[in-house]
Amino acid sequence: GQDAMSSHFKTKEITTGPLTIMVTATGTLKPTKQVDVGSELSGNLETVEVQYNDHVKSGQVLATLDGSRYEAQVMQSKASLESAQADVLNAEATEKEAQSKLDRLKEVWELSGNKVPSKIELDSAEAALQRAKASLATAKARVAQAQATLKENETNISKLVIRSPIDGIVLNRAFEPGQTVQASFQGVTLFTLAEDLSNMELHVDVDEADVGQVKEGQEATFTVDGYPDRTFNANITQVRYGAKTVNGVVTYETVLDVDNSGLLLRPGMTATADIIVNKLENVLLIDNAALRYTPSEKDKAAYSGKKEGFFKKIFSGSSGARTEEEAEDAGDKNGKQVWVLRDNILVPLTITTGLTDGIMTEVTGGDIKAGTQVITGIESE
Repeated sequence: GQDAMSSHFKTKEITTGPLTIMVTATGTLKPTKQVDVGSELSGNLETVEVQYNDHVKSGQVLATLDGSRYEAQVMQSKASLESAQADVLNAEATEKEAQSKLDRLKEVWELSGNKVPSKIELDSAEAALQRAKASLATAKARVAQAQATLKENETNISKLVIRSPIDGIVLNRAFEPGQTVQASFQGVTLFTLAEDLSNMELHVDVDEADVGQVKEGQEATFTVDGYPDRTFNANITQVRYGAKTVNGVVTYETVLDVDNSGLLLRPGMTATADIIVNKLENVLLIDNAALRYTPSEKDKAAYSGKKEGFFKKIFSGSSGARTEEEAEDAGDKNGKQVWVLRDNILVPLTITTGLTDGIMTEVTGGDIKAGTQVITGIESE
């Protein structure tokens, strides 16, 4: 048995139980689908029909722009089209006239036995016909152009009414009625809408050291500052391949699906997620402090047995044990070395280890069993 001296050491028992391996990552909650609704046209906002947090339906009117300027453009382009169509009629008449003049001259030329009119007169009539045909083609092209302009201006009229593209909720409205919208090169965002907030996404940044263990379908729990005592559940739906580097730290964006049917969570909240990357049941577990412990030279001497050579006897013969030096060498090559006290003598054991959760480590091999007390340190004097 162990005598009173053994209380010099702190020990922890080898246990059997479950081991859950987690990866921690932080990130932000986002709506599953977020849409910026803007205006392609510039102008004054006549009405803004929705407020923050309003629920909207697809096709619902969100705002209208003052259309007087665009209505004037439609009138103008209609007039241009009518003018172009009149030019076509005019050009068609000119072409007809040139054609009949040429036909008449050819008839006279044949009747007179090719004597009159002169070759110059015939050529001139031929050229006049070609010019008339070209003028007609140009007039027709102008009609097509005027039709396109009219269509564009009529389309602009329909864009004066800004409608919701989705069923959702208004997260942001950027303008008030009467304000001027300047849509120069790119559209201006008037509203930000989120689709149904009862389902959200958590986007977290997973460290490059952990990303190999994180996979689609894994479960996670997370907390947010707004509800420090609550834990929410999530599932990984995507681990993105594109890397982000911030201050020299490489991370990979990972998307988790979050059920928010209670509507407690809001877009933009910061969350800390624990992703369960592995769950082991019924494994031998050793306290990580035991893996870090190495006895001092003083303790090795004090707990080596009184008789010379006794240490070697402990390590010879039984269960493939070795001398202390051999045990230490083996510890470097194929496992970790831990220490136990047997009959008040320090004995090193070599074990192989598997996964760790940072506190406990799985024992995958070695001459050790549940219930063994392994040394984790020494009691403070």
